[in-house]
Amino acid sequence: MPTPVSLIGAPTDVGAGARGVSMGPEALRVAGLQPMLEGLDCTVLDRGNLAGPPNPWQPPVEGYRHLSEVAAWNTAVHEAVYTELQQGRLPILLGGDHCLGIGSISAVARHCRERGKKLRVLWLDAHADFNTSLMTPSGNIHGMPVACLCGHGPEPLVGIGGHVPAILPGMVRQIGIRSVDEGEKRFVHEMGLEVFDMRYIDEMGMRHTMELALAMLDSNTHLHVSFDVDFLDPDVAPGVGTTVRGGPTYREAQLCMEMIADCGRMASLDVMELNPALDVRNQTAEIAVDLIASLFGKSTLMRR
Repeated sequence: MPTPVSLIGAPTDVGAGARGVSMGPEALRVAGLQPMLEGLDCTVLDRGNLAGPPNPWQPPVEGYRHLSEVAAWNTAVHEAVYTELQQGRLPILLGGDHCLGIGSISAVARHCRERGKKLRVLWLDAHADFNTSLMTPSGNIHGMPVACLCGHGPEPLVGIGGHVPAILPGMVRQIGIRSVDEGEKRFVHEMGLEVFDMRYIDEMGMRHTMELALAMLDSNTHLHVSFDVDFLDPDVAPGVGTTVRGGPTYREAQLCMEMIADCGRMASLDVMELNPALDVRNQTAEIAVDLIASLFGKSTLMRR
């Protein structure tokens, strides 16, 4: 039976420290996201782009940059993602910067609460995104979404979705992490977030990492994948504003995505932080589309 998929563009860089990720949704479309999905037996509706306030490009106020604009964008994302889930569709949020994960994942959590489903969030990223206004060196809210979702942040963000906290730290598995601020590191440990950082992946391998990250999923679990393109090594994917060397190789990333597809539980997806202004001939968007294909079952597996 075909998978009903909805594409939702969120063209904003309001939570980021560099301009350009507002062009990410269009770059993914240009790279052939919709025809690729249709070729993998998905019925795809492109809902177009959400609207929200422009980026005022102002300094932080009380530890947050552009708080009201970030709240407006995330409220729009929340409603859009929640609407698709209510219709039994699989929403793919095309970012935009990763602050939008607040709206997206709070919508998924709301949907799961109402349906009595368990939630597992895979956070594929170079960064833990667990900062607060007291710890952040920049005030950029794209470094705070996981903390906000876990109830640590300003009321206009933690209250989106009507339940504080939107999720518990135990619902999250972070993969590929290799850049964490000092105060953030302590906070991650205090909150008991499960992190498979690059040293763990180097020592144990991507297969073992993903077996643990996907452990205990059952038919009543909604799996949400939040894929920040800077998860990848910048040699593979240069088109991001916050590159950190030493990320997963192309093959490691493919294995990660294929194992998620194999579990058969993914029911929503974010694709975040693609910055065409920093890319080389849209190659990062094309690699992202290739990896999304693996998430939807395109496999390198030749053996029966």
